[in-house]
Amino acid sequence: MAKKQTGDAADAKPADDAGQAKQANPEVKEPKKPRAAKAPKPEVAPDGAPAPADAAKPAAPKPASAAGADGTKKKKKGGISPARGKKLRNQIKNTLQRIEKEGAVPLPRAVTLLKQSKRVKFDETVEIHMSLGVDTTQSDQLVRGTVPLPHGVGKKVRVVVFCQGDNVAKAMEAGADFAGSDDLIEKIQKGGWLDFDVALATQDLMGKVSRLGKVLGPRGLMPTPKAGTVITGDVAGAVRDFKAGKVEFRTDKGGNVHAGVGKLSFEEDKIAANVTAFVDAIRAAKPTGIKGNYVKSITLSSTMGPGIALAM
Repeated sequence: MAKKQTGDAADAKPADDAGQAKQANPEVKEPKKPRAAKAPKPEVAPDGAPAPADAAKPAAPKPASAAGADGTKKKKKGGISPARGKKLRNQIKNTLQRIEKEGAVPLPRAVTLLKQSKRVKFDETVEIHMSLGVDTTQSDQLVRGTVPLPHGVGKKVRVVVFCQGDNVAKAMEAGADFAGSDDLIEKIQKGGWLDFDVALATQDLMGKVSRLGKVLGPRGLMPTPKAGTVITGDVAGAVRDFKAGKVEFRTDKGGNVHAGVGKLSFEEDKIAANVTAFVDAIRAAKPTGIKGNYVKSITLSSTMGPGIALAM
């Protein structure tokens, strides 16, 4: 009969089996135990003495001062203070109410109200808007021309002159920004160059300049005899007139004329003189076929200001 194994023998057998398995497969290794974290070494001073105990502690953050965390001074916020802003808004509101209440006013009064309604820091352009009783579908009722303003427009006018020969030097001496012929025409056709405000052309070059009609025409830059931008006489004189403040005007599809006639920083009498010169030029350009009221309304405004109706 087989002998019964005791409890101790039964318990010892699995251990023996594990030992035999370990011997049979020597590659099986026991898992490594994780190492304990090392304590940080105390800092050592340059002379070899251990650093003080509080040296390893992080320094407490310093409170930010009025000058800022990086030591730079804080910039004050721009703009208008609330009290001053409210006062300015009230002034503008009162001015707008006076404009609405007075209706159409004489020119000197309109200029005064325009200056009182200023609300921005930059120098605004004084604009004139005239509504004319013309039929723009009729070619003989189109109003177009130029007018020299006695006090200029208050800005630099970039003038290009299409000319050749000795006229190139004459135009440049008179103050033209650009002058030439084929080189400028090619620059506009191929490169789309339009860095100018007024384009003048001598009569002998209009055949070549006419090729630029599709580019310059929609922008109001095409030289035409009616606008006075086709030079038939003195090239230098024409350049000086436009550089000094000669303004071109033309009616839009609605029969209106718009133009800048100076800067709001001008003295009131100078603004009034420019406006008068412009209105007189529009009246003088009245087409012969017009019947009834020619000038329907005149409005004066600034770039960011309200429109003020002028009494005609």
